[in-house]
Amino acid sequence: MTNLVLASQEAFTKMTVEFPNLFGGTQIEYYRGFNVFGVPIYWYGIIIAVGVVLAYFYAMHRATKDFGLVKDRVFDVVFVCLIGGFLFARIYYCVFRNFEPDFFPKYNFITIFTGIRDGGIAIYGGIIGAFIVGLVMCRLRKVNFFAMADLASLGFLIGQTLGRWGNFVNQEAYGAVCDPNWIFGMTGTTIVQETPLNSLVHPCFLYESVWCLLGFIFLHIYSKKLRSYDGEIALLYITWYGFGRMFIEGLRTDSLYAGSIKISQLVAFISFIAGLGLFITFKILTKRSGKPLYVNSANSAELIESDRIAEESKKAKKAKKSSDETALVTETSEVHEDSEDIDGDSENPENTENSDNETEEQQ
Repeated sequence: MTNLVLASQEAFTKMTVEFPNLFGGTQIEYYRGFNVFGVPIYWYGIIIAVGVVLAYFYAMHRATKDFGLVKDRVFDVVFVCLIGGFLFARIYYCVFRNFEPDFFPKYNFITIFTGIRDGGIAIYGGIIGAFIVGLVMCRLRKVNFFAMADLASLGFLIGQTLGRWGNFVNQEAYGAVCDPNWIFGMTGTTIVQETPLNSLVHPCFLYESVWCLLGFIFLHIYSKKLRSYDGEIALLYITWYGFGRMFIEGLRTDSLYAGSIKISQLVAFISFIAGLGLFITFKILTKRSGKPLYVNSANSAELIESDRIAEESKKAKKAKKSSDETALVTETSEVHEDSEDIDGDSENPENTENSDNETEEQQ
């Protein structure tokens, strides 16, 4: 049996996850987090943060060259979208949680924002929120929305690939009971308390993480070789993720419901159908119109050049200001030294007397 132990901390209860059929039996022991000056820090949050950072660096690497976007403007859009996406993810979860008749207590306006440390965010809410806020920010910062959506979709897949492992650490977002011989069947400290005795469940976090990783690899290659119109990668992302989530959500036991309908499964189905239909439609229309990608347009080139000139001008002014300040300091120092020399001569009578005597001898 393989036994792995992750970083420990006394303030957290040790947890165990086991895959009895994987590599002859794999068991992982770990703590959900650690303390920093008495404040509990959870691996869930760290994993999500790492995903966001990696997605950001990926976006910055490709923003200008492949999508014709100015990095500073992309940063502004991403920064605000992170905040908006997080808020929408929380609101989405709380709203649909309140639809469940057996869920108590209900969330209210205050607990939506104050109870966040107790958990509860929904990825679909975050995606929807990021696109809505992104649309507004792109207009304000003069960023092409559809090119930005393509770039952001690739970032989403990176974040989701890593973020689902936060669910693994928390032992949540798992699926229904599976065949006892299924190679990926899992159990754990929390899972055994919520499932029938000696049963294994589907690791839905793993399925979705792998699905998102495959989607990222596919769309990364597609975006470099086959992308023909702005917004195409975003539509393929919506289609790809919707198709996979539709089946994975069907396995989960912790879904958000509206009556007897799994909300995320319904959203996934609509996303898949709408995304696929729009992808095909715009593919045909773009082929007929021959409209170039934003990265190849005059608007993109002009904006990039304009921002480059503005940045160089800003640096030149900063350098000139620094040079002027240095020159002023040097000049002030020289004046101060000259003043000290004059003061020194006038305050030393011996120097004056010696000077007078030398003058008399010469006469």
